[in-house]
Amino acid sequence: MVSYTTESIRNIALVGHGAAGKTTLVESILYHAGKLTTPGAVEKGNTVCDFDPQEKAHQHSLDAALVNLDYDGAHINLIDTPGFPDFFGQTIAVLPAVETVAVVINAQTGIEAVTQRTLERAAERQQCRMIIVSKIDTENIDLSGLLDQIQDSFGKECLPINLPANNAASVVDCFFNPGGDSDFSNVAAAHSALIDQVVEMDEDLMALYLEQGEDLQPEQLHAPFEKALREGHLIPICFVSARTGAGVKELLDVFVKLLPNPTEGNPEPFLKGAGETTQDLRTVPDPQQHAVAHVFKVLIDPFIGKLGIFRIHQGTITKDSQLFIGDGRKPFKVGHLFHIHGKEHPEVAAGVPGDICAVAKVDDIHRDVILHDSHDEDQIRLRPLRFPTPLFGLSIRAATRGDEQKLSDTVHKLLEEDPCLALEHNTHTKETVLRGLSDLHLRITLEKMQQRYNLQVETKPPKIAYKETISQNAEGHHRHKKQTGGAGQFGEVFMRIEPLPRDAGFEFVSAVVGGTIPTSFLPAVEKGVREALQEGAIAGYPLQDVRAIAYDGKHHPVDSKEIAFVTAGREAFLDAVSKAKPIVLEPIVNLEVRTPADSVGAITGDLSSRRGRIAGTDAGPRGMSIINAQVPLAELEGYESQLKSMTGGHGSYNIELSHYDPVPADIQQKLQAAYKKQQES
Repeated sequence: MVSYTTESIRNIALVGHGAAGKTTLVESILYHAGKLTTPGAVEKGNTVCDFDPQEKAHQHSLDAALVNLDYDGAHINLIDTPGFPDFFGQTIAVLPAVETVAVVINAQTGIEAVTQRTLERAAERQQCRMIIVSKIDTENIDLSGLLDQIQDSFGKECLPINLPANNAASVVDCFFNPGGDSDFSNVAAAHSALIDQVVEMDEDLMALYLEQGEDLQPEQLHAPFEKALREGHLIPICFVSARTGAGVKELLDVFVKLLPNPTEGNPEPFLKGAGETTQDLRTVPDPQQHAVAHVFKVLIDPFIGKLGIFRIHQGTITKDSQLFIGDGRKPFKVGHLFHIHGKEHPEVAAGVPGDICAVAKVDDIHRDVILHDSHDEDQIRLRPLRFPTPLFGLSIRAATRGDEQKLSDTVHKLLEEDPCLALEHNTHTKETVLRGLSDLHLRITLEKMQQRYNLQVETKPPKIAYKETISQNAEGHHRHKKQTGGAGQFGEVFMRIEPLPRDAGFEFVSAVVGGTIPTSFLPAVEKGVREALQEGAIAGYPLQDVRAIAYDGKHHPVDSKEIAFVTAGREAFLDAVSKAKPIVLEPIVNLEVRTPADSVGAITGDLSSRRGRIAGTDAGPRGMSIINAQVPLAELEGYESQLKSMTGGHGSYNIELSHYDPVPADIQQKLQAAYKKQQES
């Protein structure tokens, strides 16, 4: 069996902006823990985590990677995540696998976009957080100013647990054995601030502390320290240099001695049941209980096939376990159980609660599914994660005739691996649109198609993902009557429609009384309405935020059939929509632009010309400014090249869907005219 217990496991995700040094830090950690004889380097393409050929070519992480190591009696699972906003979905997906989210901040560039976003996401899920300031050996940096910036941005609960010393050649402990001098600040003051923050979690300990002063032992502080982490009352800060090794051993000591194990951290929020019977469920990290594991990542390995990577939250899984996938009735047998260490998959005999393991060649496994060994755990799921909406799109088709099925198979493999890729089929434009988080995200995906699957595709810009809705109540009616010699078709529907709040979706309500439409035909009426929702009414885009109420109709005892009421329902709905002042909605995105300060005027002017609304401009680190705005997505075509031109290549941006707004009248008229012309042709 395994050589460690649940209590000795530490699960940690290293997150943070691109180029913060996460992958290099993993190399240094593995080296100082004795797992590597020589640390690799990103620029040499020989790191444990960036093993994919694409990552080596681009010299930055494109996917989350796992390593594990044993150090000072602890078994540590580290997850190295990609830092650029383009691959943020891969970071979010691994959060349910860990107790602690360690945000790595580059001492040279300071707090960046992904720093803020990952801390917010970890706080949302009530996960323990810590901050690692990396690259402290860089010349001409202001570590004291960065510490102030961290506390201003994230709160005074962010406190250093060690501080740089000897011109960043080492670090000095502020918690276990405070003493010595630091390059800035005061070690004794930092120690007092930490103790004050921790003892606030325990009234008895606080009383003892007030009596004894600072003569508290570290073992007395473990429980309140862990509680402070769980409740977000403390976010410890560590300083390291992966290049010189300064602070790396001390960081490992913090991992082992202070971070929560799977029995201590806040448990992941599970749900059990469906609909109104759904209840919160708390798993128990007990090896004797029924097994419950969550698949947080899927990899399609060219050599071993599909690899499902999961975190065990309850029970024990062995290589002979029989596991159910979600609510499936047929179990599969775990033939081989793996740990993941970079590109290596060493086989293990068993996994205990808190372990991160994998199984291979189980086709029915997919990301976010629950694996369990008893039907008592049917209808269990993790509370949904909130992923960024993939807004950037490319219309794709196979470059070689006959490769259509290969394209379909390849795209679906990529969709299984990446939660922020989406595929759309537009029946009106006959387009297949692949959507992602940015142009770079899509370019990397197309590269993967070519390099991994030897598939060439042709691309072109797609249509914008407009939607339609209504702005007032209305009524509609349609009688469908068809006589073809034998049995005919007959169905008549009266319908009322009402607008719903934005993003409320669709509701179908039956208010039919007296059997004027038999109950058996009401699903057909709803089916007809849903067909119209997908096809659109005025511009060919999906309809949303509508309540449709079928309140009357007629039927014929012989001629009424399902198809007649599908048609009558669809046409009665469209008749009502035509009277309900239908409008076209466009996606509005939150846009964050990072730019040199001298380019702010040009950028805000350009955004205003794109119908953008400037929300504010803030000062960023190292002479950069941060502009926040809301802009229609349709106006951002070609924005990447325009931004590079305005900022001399130094600007960057990221976007996230905010909401849908009505398009201006002139644009709606153009969209309707184009749709009408298409329908006529």
